[in-house]
Amino acid sequence: MRMSALDWGMLVTLSILWGGSFFFNQVALEDLPPFTVVFGRIFLAALILWGVILLRGLAVPRIPVIWLSFLGMAILNNAIPFSLLAWGQTHISSSLAAILNATTPLFGVVVAHVLTSDERATPAKVFGVLAGFGGVAIMIGVDALADIGIDILAQLACLGAATSYAFSSIFGRRFKRLGLTPMVTAAGQVTVSSMILLPLVLIVDRPWTLPMPGSDTILSILGIATLSTALAYILFFRILSSAGATNLMLVTFLIPVSAILLGVLFLGEALAARHVIGMAGIGIGLAAIDGRLLDRLRKPKFS
Repeated sequence: MRMSALDWGMLVTLSILWGGSFFFNQVALEDLPPFTVVFGRIFLAALILWGVILLRGLAVPRIPVIWLSFLGMAILNNAIPFSLLAWGQTHISSSLAAILNATTPLFGVVVAHVLTSDERATPAKVFGVLAGFGGVAIMIGVDALADIGIDILAQLACLGAATSYAFSSIFGRRFKRLGLTPMVTAAGQVTVSSMILLPLVLIVDRPWTLPMPGSDTILSILGIATLSTALAYILFFRILSSAGATNLMLVTFLIPVSAILLGVLFLGEALAARHVIGMAGIGIGLAAIDGRLLDRLRKPKFS
C-alpha cells in the first residue's frame, strides 16, 4: 500500500502532534504523577471526541462486537505499551527507551507480512526500515546503546511495547471493515482506555491526596488531550484506513525528528551534527519505503 501526498502530510502532522506531547508531559509531570497525567490526557480526549460526535450528529456504536474491538485496541495500543514503557523507563535512560521504541516498524514489517495479504515485506521496505532505525539511533545518540544488555528486563519491556504497537496497527485495520469513521474509532479507543486506567490511578496515585496543580500544568493537560490525543488519534485511524499498518508505524521514525525540531524552535535547544545525519538516514529510509523515487531512478531516460 503506497502512501499519497495527503497520507504523508497527515503522517508528518501526526509526528508533530506526538512529538509535542514530550513538551506537554515535561510540564505536567512537574506537578502530577505519570498515571494521573496519562488518565487526564485520555479521559479529556474522550470527552472532547464524544462532544464533537454528538454535535455532528454521528451515530454512537451500540453493537457489542464493536466495543469488544475497542477493548482489544485499547489493550494493544494503550494499556500494554503505556505500562511497559512506564515501567521500563524507571530502569533505563529515556534515550535508550526511545531507540528501542523505534523498533516498532521493524516488528510491524514482520507482523504485517505474516498476518496480512496486502502489506508484504519487500527488500526495499526492509532496507528502508533498517535505514530509518539507524537514523533514529544516530540522532538520539549511539552512546545510549552502550547500555544494551544492562537491565535486560526493562529493555525487553520496551521491546514488548514496540511489539504491542505493531500488533495494534494490524488489529486496528478491522475498524474500516466495521464501517466506523476515524473520529468514532478514536473516541471508542480512548474511552475504553480511560476505563482500564481509572482503577490503576485510584490505587497507585490516589489523586484526591494531591495538591491542586498550577495553571501551566492544567494548560499542558488540555494541550496534550486536545492536540496530542484527540486530534492525533483521528489522524492515526485515518492513516491506518488509507495507507495501512506498515506505513502508519513509520511515524515512530518521525516523532524524534519533530521533538528535536520543536525543541530547537521553541526551547532554544541546539541542533547538533548527529541530528542532521540521523534525519538524513530517516529520510533515506522513508524514501526507500515509499518506493516512488526508486521507481523513477529505474525508469530509462529515453524510450
